[in-house]
Amino acid sequence: MNTQDIFLAIADPSRRQILQLLSTDKMSINTLAENFDMSRPAVSKHIKMLAHCGFVMIQDIGRERYCTLNKQGFDELHEWLNYYDNFWKAKVGKLQQLLDTNHPVNGRDKRK
Repeated sequence: MNTQDIFLAIADPSRRQILQLLSTDKMSINTLAENFDMSRPAVSKHIKMLAHCGFVMIQDIGRERYCTLNKQGFDELHEWLNYYDNFWKAKVGKLQQLLDTNHPVNGRDKRK
């Protein structure tokens, strides 16, 4: 999956709301559609995008299609965010180290 697709998927407020709704329990597409001021086909289109990116799994049960969150779909997003989280932690750590070695403490310069 392309990381760009993942960010496009979660960029839309309606898709983020779908993910939020599914965080409580699985829901049918009809039940999800009741939470929006848009047609069922429009909601289905959003769900297909989320499924394509791996955030949602769709399961046919009888005549209904149920959606559930797919934890593994969030892994790529999590890895991408962790990379930059670690990047900034390292940068801030280096800055802190530089400040500690170059900034006088209690009126005394640590470099001496």
